[in-house]
Amino acid sequence: MNQQAQILEDLRRTSPLGPRDEPLSRILLDAGALSPQALLSATAEAARLNRPLAQVIEAEDLLPLADLLDAQAQRHGVPVLRRDAHPPDETALAALPARFCLDHAVLPWFRRGDTLVLATARPDDFPRILTKLPPDIGPVTMAITSEAEIHTTISESHGTALARGAETLRPAADSCRDLVRLDRSAGAVAAVALVLSVGLLALAPQMFFGGALALALGSLIVAQGMKLAALVATLRRPLPAPPDELRMPPQPPVVTLLVPLYRERAIARALVARLSRLTYPRTLLDVILILEEHDDQTRAALAEAHLPRWIRTLEVPQGQPMTKPRALNYALNFARGTIIGIYDAEDAPAPDQVDRVVAHFAQAPRDVACLQGVLDFYNPRANWLSRCFAIEYASWFRVLLPGLVRLGLAVPLGGTTVFLRRDALEAVGGWDAHNVTEDADLGMLLARRGYRTDVIPTVTREEANNRAWPWIRQRSRWLKGYAITWWVHSRHPRALWRDLGPWRFFGVQTLFLATLAQFVLAPVLWSFWLILLGLPHPLDGVMSDASRRVLIGTFLSAEAISLAFGIIALARSPHRRLIPWVPTLFLYFPLGTFAIYKALWEVLRKPFYWDKTDHGHSAPDGPGADLPRG
Repeated sequence: MNQQAQILEDLRRTSPLGPRDEPLSRILLDAGALSPQALLSATAEAARLNRPLAQVIEAEDLLPLADLLDAQAQRHGVPVLRRDAHPPDETALAALPARFCLDHAVLPWFRRGDTLVLATARPDDFPRILTKLPPDIGPVTMAITSEAEIHTTISESHGTALARGAETLRPAADSCRDLVRLDRSAGAVAAVALVLSVGLLALAPQMFFGGALALALGSLIVAQGMKLAALVATLRRPLPAPPDELRMPPQPPVVTLLVPLYRERAIARALVARLSRLTYPRTLLDVILILEEHDDQTRAALAEAHLPRWIRTLEVPQGQPMTKPRALNYALNFARGTIIGIYDAEDAPAPDQVDRVVAHFAQAPRDVACLQGVLDFYNPRANWLSRCFAIEYASWFRVLLPGLVRLGLAVPLGGTTVFLRRDALEAVGGWDAHNVTEDADLGMLLARRGYRTDVIPTVTREEANNRAWPWIRQRSRWLKGYAITWWVHSRHPRALWRDLGPWRFFGVQTLFLATLAQFVLAPVLWSFWLILLGLPHPLDGVMSDASRRVLIGTFLSAEAISLAFGIIALARSPHRRLIPWVPTLFLYFPLGTFAIYKALWEVLRKPFYWDKTDHGHSAPDGPGADLPRG
């Protein structure tokens, strides 16, 4: 007996006699599958969320999935299909595109003569799905299966194609993937610039240092000016306090949370526990833990952690580049939500964070496509480096980013606690799979396409990277991505000007170029320590006393702005005890200079290399430290 004949015989034996004209609740109650109390509670929840009862039962893990599928099959009078008993026919799978199957939770399982047996995980929605099928698909009959079976089959049959699509989802004009074509020319330009710089330094050191000093001072003044403007903007219009009562929409949406993981042996169990604190209804929560296909380490760690049904894993087929944005693009195909959120492996979000995101989106204009939460650390007291990192994050997320929003400038997103309207995300082409700061790049592209980003007062705690070399590696990836993002969006300046307008155009140039130039040219400013130490300086012969006083005044003013920035940022955070450490930042930021030179080397040699940050090396400062408190 061939496979199809065997399947038909199995279906004849197992198919119900006909549909039961009764609600699912009655079938479950008659079968004794659920207690009356549990069924009443689930029915009330389904009514409150305006969702099918089966979705509530599955999400809350009230019943074994096999029993739930059998009850649904009885209600509709159709068979249940399972891959182990009835493997899908590969020829039938070609009847519908993979994306259609994922969007509607259906799978063309096999044909019975001319009739297509279409398995669905949403039987109550089947009549509407029929209206969306291609007109030439022929007669269709329904069967029932689980969404996990559908996703597994699509992954096996279309995974490679979907992975290739994830690599080029972003249009080439908005991607950095063509950067590799510039390697030779960029290398030649860099070599020429290096030769000219060394030659100028040898033959005319005063001219070299004078030009470098002018650039360094210019970038310092511009960067500190932007800080000051952002600070004033937030003082005039501070970030609003979280509302005491959330105004949720009448029918809250499904929210998908994408969590890319790679070599996360130590963090997996803690991650599941932290995500389980979220108070958003489980029925509407779709958490996808994204693994790389060959990552046995993370797979083994997750196998030891009990995953609730609203958390699922997804493996990304091997391919290049192996980056976080490529994994996100792939997972987007399998997401159920109309709001997409991003978390990192070590994140501990506020329990009501998703509720606040949904409420904010419901009340915001449609052009608000993205919400950025506040990032903080749960181990700031681990050592000096973590203290400085916490001060820097407070400055960035509690002052600078809100200030950029208040000033009407484009917002470079943080890599986590970012929430997006799915339609807007897909409209701009998802993430650039080749950009190692896909977050900053996405923020720029959203602004160019007319969307806005809001910073909302909800906090996610994460692990501060507090070891020197891993910190430099992480920061070099960020700075490399900043350089590449600036290049992508500025390679056609007229188009950028047209998309953003003059105010935001200059904001982009200021933010990216000033940041990069400050780290690159920092050694020029450090050279003035020679004067304080009584040592000769290359500009001794051309600097007057007046110019020295101007320099000293500039340095002191910049330091005063940085001190005020850090102190005010900490005053808005739970880390006020770190204020005495703010003056030590002048010893912290030089690490960024080591990182920028590593980054510039990688831009030329391996621009798409993702320098992985390892997590799980620094535990929370104490019990409950990973619970956000403002």
